[in-house]
Amino acid sequence: MERLLEFIGNHLYLVIAFVVVTVLLLRDLVETLLRKYQVVTPLQAVMLINQEDAVVVDVREPTEWAKGHIVGARLIPLGELDKRLEELASFRDRPVIVTCQSGTRSVAACKKLVKAGFANVHMLKGGMMAWEDANLPVTKPKKKT
Repeated sequence: MERLLEFIGNHLYLVIAFVVVTVLLLRDLVETLLRKYQVVTPLQAVMLINQEDAVVVDVREPTEWAKGHIVGARLIPLGELDKRLEELASFRDRPVIVTCQSGTRSVAACKKLVKAGFANVHMLKGGMMAWEDANLPVTKPKKKT
């Protein structure tokens, strides 16, 4: 015990960093265990779309959407999701896959959908970047000639 206290005294910053990292890892583990939505890979998302008629909700901004999006996806930017939940009401019992550009905004959208009573919510891990990396189809608006 005496040596432990000596180590802590000699390496205070190292011990503080260790404690902070441990707390953050535990927090992440607890959040993962308690979340009420599932995380899916792009290939799992394709299976949900094809086998369970999942609906894709894209929470990116219209400028990002215009660069390419999943075929059949519905654009509802994250900032408008609360106001436009009624548009998704008919999909409450179907799988809903939420995507954004990299997967960060999707977390907030998934939480909102779960809170609004959606039973089968999925987050696309890695967002559109992962979808495109998997060489899955992306549709873009046709250019005017």
